[in-house]
Amino acid sequence: MGITMVLSLLSGVALFLYGMSLMGDSLKKVAGNKLELILYRLTNTPLKGLLLGTVVTAIIQSSSATTVMVVGFVNSGMMKVSQAIGIIMGANIGTTITAQILRLGGLSDENLFLSLLKPEMLGPILAFVGILLFSFFNKGMKKTVGQILIGLGLLFIGIKSMESALAPLTELESFQQLFLRFSNPVLGIAVGAAITALIQSSTASVAILQALSASGVVTFATAMPIIMGQNIGTCVTAILSSIGATKNAKRTAAVHLYFNVIGTVFFLVILYGVNSVFPLPFWNATMDYGSIANLHSLFNIACTLLLLPFNRQLVKLVELTIPDSGSDSVSTVLDPRFLSTPSVALERARTMVVKMGDLARENYHLAVGLLSRYDEKQLEKLNEQEDMIDHMEGALDQYLVQLSGHSLDSKDSDLVSDLLHALSDFERIGDYTVNLSESAAIVQEKNLIFSPIAQKELETVCSAISEALDLMMNAYRFHDSRAAFQVEPLEEVVDLLTATLRDRHVERLKAGTCTVEVGTQFLELLINLERISDHCSNAAVRILHQYAQRDTLVREDIHSYLHNLHQGGSDDFNRLFQEDKEKYALPAFDSV
Repeated sequence: MGITMVLSLLSGVALFLYGMSLMGDSLKKVAGNKLELILYRLTNTPLKGLLLGTVVTAIIQSSSATTVMVVGFVNSGMMKVSQAIGIIMGANIGTTITAQILRLGGLSDENLFLSLLKPEMLGPILAFVGILLFSFFNKGMKKTVGQILIGLGLLFIGIKSMESALAPLTELESFQQLFLRFSNPVLGIAVGAAITALIQSSTASVAILQALSASGVVTFATAMPIIMGQNIGTCVTAILSSIGATKNAKRTAAVHLYFNVIGTVFFLVILYGVNSVFPLPFWNATMDYGSIANLHSLFNIACTLLLLPFNRQLVKLVELTIPDSGSDSVSTVLDPRFLSTPSVALERARTMVVKMGDLARENYHLAVGLLSRYDEKQLEKLNEQEDMIDHMEGALDQYLVQLSGHSLDSKDSDLVSDLLHALSDFERIGDYTVNLSESAAIVQEKNLIFSPIAQKELETVCSAISEALDLMMNAYRFHDSRAAFQVEPLEEVVDLLTATLRDRHVERLKAGTCTVEVGTQFLELLINLERISDHCSNAAVRILHQYAQRDTLVREDIHSYLHNLHQGGSDDFNRLFQEDKEKYALPAFDSV
């Protein structure tokens, strides 16, 4: 095998792999960025998982990509191992689609129309049309369709290049004898697994086998073990992906391996056992493009039909193989595997941001509780949760910055920006709750006592902020723009309350009914309460910005939007402000 032949074969493989990748990525764009979200949201039964795994893999043209994605889902806690099994089985079926497309290479030349569908004719035509669409359209669906056609064209050109490179070998008797050895099932499986593991694509290794079939040396006896080995070899990608992941992610990768190994062993025993007793008529039949594609599809379908009813047993098997070893880290939610899939990564980041906000809100209630009843255990809990908030803020910030470096559409890019602002607001709310707890500790340590009227005043402000926090978190959790809109008038009421309480505090100081030491802590509490309210407003307006129409003011300019509200530009805002003002009216003032 000369150097020219080797280079020709490698170039064919490279063209095929690049074409498959380009076509898969472009098909994902056409299908939208919600494929992966659908994948893990609609897999509550093995059958649904099977169907979705098949469809998604057929679209993205990679069973390895689907399996790695699933490993990430399980690693982050988004999906159970039992849910992943159906998807993995479906991925094995979906990956056979490409081989079915490539069977066009086996079409007859007798019909002019059919001859145009052969790879050597169809590949250049598709690539040329794709280049035209890609070059003359700057954006939009036509440009993406052009990329699909380029990818498909390169896929056909690649398979033809592989076929041409391998053609001289098939005339060599030594090569024919070598290939006949692949009828040994152990050797055939090993070769199929090794090639697939090396090029990280079972589709490409099947394509190489299809290219070899043009020579007439590929029989059922040699093709079957190689195809079985290819299924096992494709497990390498998922196994590598699970390194350093949670135990359930490792179990998912193990399920993929067990599924393919069990299926291979079962049908290997059946086929070779039956053939040894009753020689099968097709055993030495020559395979072509179409028959190899059919064999690849039928084998994966048969394995699925065999093992799908035993999905629970597969789960028990991997649980025995990989036993529990302690709890998994919360940080696994932000799995780096999802960064190449923005829709999923954003969903996980948003989930973590909501959790972070919930912790900040809980800390607020803990801090307010310390003002009325000091408890060291509650203070300890607050500090632990604050540490968690800080950790989550750092992890989220890094994750979102990494995500912003990937190719995002304008909507996803805006969402990244909104989430970055939100996690900053939640982290600051957490900091101010710590400040509240520190004031509570000082009040407890020095045995300071607020007057009954001052206590009622603080309770009024705290209640208003508590409602603002609830509205803000409901807005985030449920995508509730109405709840988000209600935060701003409430924040204005809090500003009015804190300004009034400062004036009342000055009057009490003048009257000598409040000590400087008590007054200092009272003012410190007001400062931190007001800032918490400010950050509630910031977070809520980001929700409005996120879900507003493009031509609305809050979408175009947040500062102008807020200025317009405060200048009386909204009847709804004015009405809510008056309602909140009456709801949180301060008790009658005296200087006592």
